[in-house]
Amino acid sequence: MSLVLELLLAALLGAAHSALFVHTGAWWAQFAIIALLAWRVAPLAPRRAATVGLVFGTAWVGAGTWWLFISLHTYGGLPAWMAVLAIAALSAALSLYLAAAMAAFARWRSGVAGRDALLFGAVWLLAELARGVIFTGFPWLASGYAQVDAPLAALAPWLGVYGLGFVLAVLASWPVLGRRVAWRARALPAGVLVAALVGAALLGPGQFTRPNGTLTVTLLQGNVAQDEKFSMAAMPQALAWTREQLLAARGELVVGPETVIPLLPSQLDPGYWQELATHFQRGPQAALIGLPLGDEEVGYTNSAAGLSAATAALPLGFYRYDKHHLVPFGEFIPTGFRWFTQLMNIPLGDFNRGVVGAPSFVFRGERIGANICYEDLFGEELAARFADTPNAPTMFANISNIGWFGDTVAIPQHLQISRMRTLEFQRPMLRATNTGATAVIDHTGRVTASLAPFTQGVLDASVQGRTGLTPFAWWASRFGVWPLWLLGAAIVMVSARRAPG
Repeated sequence: MSLVLELLLAALLGAAHSALFVHTGAWWAQFAIIALLAWRVAPLAPRRAATVGLVFGTAWVGAGTWWLFISLHTYGGLPAWMAVLAIAALSAALSLYLAAAMAAFARWRSGVAGRDALLFGAVWLLAELARGVIFTGFPWLASGYAQVDAPLAALAPWLGVYGLGFVLAVLASWPVLGRRVAWRARALPAGVLVAALVGAALLGPGQFTRPNGTLTVTLLQGNVAQDEKFSMAAMPQALAWTREQLLAARGELVVGPETVIPLLPSQLDPGYWQELATHFQRGPQAALIGLPLGDEEVGYTNSAAGLSAATAALPLGFYRYDKHHLVPFGEFIPTGFRWFTQLMNIPLGDFNRGVVGAPSFVFRGERIGANICYEDLFGEELAARFADTPNAPTMFANISNIGWFGDTVAIPQHLQISRMRTLEFQRPMLRATNTGATAVIDHTGRVTASLAPFTQGVLDASVQGRTGLTPFAWWASRFGVWPLWLLGAAIVMVSARRAPG
């Protein structure tokens, strides 16, 4: 096949791959796409294999995150050509890891199908880990998320999303690898693939956790247009709606989205914050509300404040959670890129970081693990909260505002990410968002209640907390993703030593 056709096929496969992170019912297609990639790369020289990997990855990431254009151009004011160029450059840069992985695979494959499948899975794993960790990481669209509704999702509480991706890559590539192998000889790996999927579907993920208590919850979705969220003209109406819903909520726990209050408490009408604090500190309910905190002297944080009768005795009068994993360019400025952020009109662009493994908001025997927007992409960081098992979260609450990205696939993509976290930890997730997807997800990854995106409303539901540790929660809370790094590196080193020449 000519180089042009090779690269065109790689681009088409990469773009098709990105669609599976929304249409998760077509999970089986991911096996075919990865198999085709492995099949095409296997006979290539390392340099050409790297080029195919780069094009596949750029199309995968670019087609899956095109919605960044809305935040950069529509809301950030960046010229359209520059926004497109920035997304293309980001996609290509993030795909350098996959390019290196495909070059390593082409260089060190042995021609023995089973060994080569392990090598392909290992380099795939290392590429995904690198993309998810290096330079603060961007693990959006990690391959395992497309399997959230598939039989392989049973592996999530054991291996996490990256480990699931490793198994996926091994199983997908095995049937198509091997030199001069008759099609009859491919019956074994194909049979193993089918058996693995059927076995995972029949056995399920296992039950590592047990019920704790039950809370009724009210989740707010303000549906404030992003270009109005920080507008002083539109803000009074949004603040009035938030106040009204917080005070009238029926749930025992009320959760408001990220920056549902877009001002510092000191910037609010003095009676506004005091009324909310008094209502929850003296009543039977609790609230978890997104807002910025801090001052010019110590710096600012993207935070959540928890209000309840128990928090009245705290020094601040409320529980405080500060976002740890900040979004590059939106919440912190990477070294050397201040010029880029100065081209955009995005407020609140340089926050201080909170701590990893922050304590939970405790209410009625439940420990609510707050996390803000982008943070639920990083399962290994949420796992740090399980190191102290008696105080581990019994449920998660993700407060988000992805109104920056409009009515796009970013909304269902983020929902699938949250669903994967519930599978990894077997903990429910409350999602309170500005524009969607506001939802309650149970410990099996099932959405039990939700609001339609881009509607203003409240979601009343019930959620059951869970205690106990999944295997993933146990090992990731102690070692992070280092066991997966070591697994991938060990397979690659053994393959390199056995490689001919």
